[in-house]
Amino acid sequence: MKFNINDYVSVLDDDLSGFITAISGSCITIETTSGFEMIYEASELVKIDSNLLKSSSFKGQSLQKILYEKESKQKKSSTKLKTKSRLQPPMEVDLHIHQLVKSTKGMQNHDILNLQLDTAKNRLEFALSKRIQRIVFIHGVGSGVLKLELEYLLKRYDQLKFYAADYQKYGHGATEVYIFQQKRI
Repeated sequence: MKFNINDYVSVLDDDLSGFITAISGSCITIETTSGFEMIYEASELVKIDSNLLKSSSFKGQSLQKILYEKESKQKKSSTKLKTKSRLQPPMEVDLHIHQLVKSTKGMQNHDILNLQLDTAKNRLEFALSKRIQRIVFIHGVGSGVLKLELEYLLKRYDQLKFYAADYQKYGHGATEVYIFQQKRI
């Protein structure tokens, strides 16, 4: 390959490129893009077409404009909770069966559990539609069946997270749900 001074070249086995500053037989001196002068054999270099450099994807755009666009894409709007929503008490839903019906006469355990889960689902859907951010489901300690079923129900929703509610206020018998709010368009 024929090389000339000021040709833009790249080194084959290294991540270096630059312009040719001197040619002495088969030894070629290049000034790298970092500003260092290095000597290579002609067989170690490949010439980069100058037309390729001129037709880059950034042609016709200023460097400042490109940097500004890149920075603006990287800026992420941090979702800070407003003090109003942080200080609002959560919506409480007591799932104890005596809070839901006057009498459990004639109801089996399966019927009671289904009623509790239906109530939880309805209250959750209500909170989603009214953009309520926090709900506390009071399920009690018991044998843990209602708590496990409630967690299974909550795992079906993508836009929320759930965790044990405040121990000082509810003990081990409550689960708090935080609903991530979508911005209205």
